[in-house]
Amino acid sequence: MSAIRVLAVASEVYPIIKTGGLADVVGALPAALKTEAIETRTLIPGYPAVTGSLQGAEEVLHLPDFHGGPARVLSGASAGIDLFVLDAPHLFDRPGNPYSSPDGADWPDNAIRFAALGRIAADIGQGSIPAFAPDIVHAHDWQAGLTHAYLHYSDRPRPGTVMTVHNLAFQGQFPRELLATIGLPPQSFNLDGVEYYGSIGFLKAGLRFADRITTVSPTYALEIQQPQEGMGLDGLLRGRSDVLSGILNGIDTSVWNPATDPHIASLFDADSLQNRALNKAALQQRLGLRVAPEAFLLGVISRMSWQKGLDLLLETFPAVLSDDVQLALLGNGDPDLQNRYRAMAEANPRQVGVSTDYDESLAHLIQAGADALVVPSRFEPCGLTQLCALRYGAVPIVSRVGGLADTVVDTDEDTIAAGAATGVKFEPVTAEDLGSALRRAHALFRNKRIWTELQRNGMAVDVSWVDRASNYADLYRQLVKARQIARA
Repeated sequence: MSAIRVLAVASEVYPIIKTGGLADVVGALPAALKTEAIETRTLIPGYPAVTGSLQGAEEVLHLPDFHGGPARVLSGASAGIDLFVLDAPHLFDRPGNPYSSPDGADWPDNAIRFAALGRIAADIGQGSIPAFAPDIVHAHDWQAGLTHAYLHYSDRPRPGTVMTVHNLAFQGQFPRELLATIGLPPQSFNLDGVEYYGSIGFLKAGLRFADRITTVSPTYALEIQQPQEGMGLDGLLRGRSDVLSGILNGIDTSVWNPATDPHIASLFDADSLQNRALNKAALQQRLGLRVAPEAFLLGVISRMSWQKGLDLLLETFPAVLSDDVQLALLGNGDPDLQNRYRAMAEANPRQVGVSTDYDESLAHLIQAGADALVVPSRFEPCGLTQLCALRYGAVPIVSRVGGLADTVVDTDEDTIAAGAATGVKFEPVTAEDLGSALRRAHALFRNKRIWTELQRNGMAVDVSWVDRASNYADLYRQLVKARQIARA
């Protein structure tokens, strides 16, 4: 089969613009797919960070009146990623992150902004840029979800379509009165269309109309078909279970590599784990902790939210806090959680260090210097920090949910004997069970032989995109073949 062309559609892409793991995946997957003969172009909005970094920009589509102002589509590259950029200053040339103003409030016209992204994605999918006619349009998360609705309600031929859910909790719901404004026909507003509990559901539309649905781990693909984790979409997902699959995320192992990482104090690999001690000391110094090689240093790198279970860690930590237990936390989000963690750090300055400012170098140093990384999420589609932790010899302590369940092998007598254990898992997701997991991990840490084995086992796990990319490539090939047979 000849090379397959894929148009990826997303609201962010690392390292150009990022608020979460979505950007990491969208940024890393195209390069990984090249070895599979998959040519990818990524369509993203023209935020200032995007247009300012675009190299070789060429206008390939002119839109004199597009959702309230002039716009154009630019072709170019940034950070080695081939891009189409929807350059619509009236929609995207704003301060703040992609979704909200500097004061944290969502932009009131987000429905228009991301409907515009979906509209252009559909147009490109149907040949508006002849130099790149995609075989597949692959939309990521709710911001790109309307792409598949526009394709569905068009009378023109369309390519194959894929919808990936990175987190079902974020769905993009907007008032039904906007239907005509965003250019969808009246008949689209029904249960089998874009209607979702009386609103327009951007993610619902993508899930309803895509040929194939993926999410970012096999366990999460099962969880979201159940009421507890289905977020109101479980019925739709159960009904489409025959086209739903879970493909684990990977990480960019050239960026996350302890043997070459410029952000850490001492380079190391599985054969030189003793060098991690220098990173541990550097981390302790940076956060004002007592420099103590024997201390059990727990790391957390997380958005502060209910989903991530950081309230449970707050509840649990005083019970496990002792002279030889420390915490290094990097994260921001919920103001109340931030204040409570700062208060705990102020009360225990030599044992608890907290940074609420985004800091890429500190994230790398925590992975390289912490003894264990704690991820107590109530639900977790895949998770990336535990993959980085495995790569860096920071033993993961995780809840048994979603991608955390799929990527960490719990430590017990059987897995130790088999040389397979890589971390500590707990369930249910309660403060009590998290506390038990932390105490169990602390006991394992005192056994240096077992702990070193856990570190080396984790570092031997392939957390790269190699196998994951081949799974996406197989999905694309199957979809292209199925469409060819259907047209024959």
